[in-house]
Amino acid sequence: MTQSVQVRCPACRRDQMYAPPVYPCACGAPVEPPLRTDEPAQMVTHRTWLDDWVTVRCKTCGRRDRWPRPELGCACGTILRVPVQGDPAPSHDASSDADHAWPTPATPPGPAHIPLPPTAPPPRPPFKPVPIRSARDAVTAVALYLRWLGYRDIRRADQRPSSGIGLAARGVVVQVEPSVRPATLRDVECLWLTCMTESAPVCIYFSLAGYDEDARTRADELDVPLFVLDLAGMPQPVNVPADELIAAGA
Repeated sequence: MTQSVQVRCPACRRDQMYAPPVYPCACGAPVEPPLRTDEPAQMVTHRTWLDDWVTVRCKTCGRRDRWPRPELGCACGTILRVPVQGDPAPSHDASSDADHAWPTPATPPGPAHIPLPPTAPPPRPPFKPVPIRSARDAVTAVALYLRWLGYRDIRRADQRPSSGIGLAARGVVVQVEPSVRPATLRDVECLWLTCMTESAPVCIYFSLAGYDEDARTRADELDVPLFVLDLAGMPQPVNVPADELIAAGA
């Protein structure tokens, strides 16, 4: 049974329940990181590839594998790292991390949860993410999320974007940026122009490293949903259009 813990955000003091993702061991047994309840969650202000992973032992076969370290996105925009039993806290030695640093963009305060209207369809089941270890994994995670939203027949886009990877489905054009470079204003505008060219009503951007400030501002003006991917494969909405898309679905 998945272990749930109460997590308090040190930035806004908001409490929320968190259950870690469950991963499949090579033996077939489910594996989940054992969370600590005696230590507070830490704000993520600096990323390195090594620090974003945690070693977890399978209780069935004893195998030890590296999985994405448990993280939680607070509604205030803060990314929280949940401590794991038997695992040391990530180091922040800038000299040793310089070659592996993942930039963490300053995310604006997240909008409040948008309640479903009385006539809305039944809520979707919880999204089951897949860990991201490569660009292909990022595309797989996004494709699964699009299906969860209700899009079908997802394929590679006909038009190749200037950066990242393009996906498309009926009524939507999507761009996935799996690099450590935050998406720029030009990236968002190019996606929007492609959406206009394809006569698609919706375009969505997914980025592993976040967005420049002017890119977020332009996305709000163009009504482009923006999501940040964490290494667990869970997309986190970073603007109002993204929250509205989650509430409404495809």
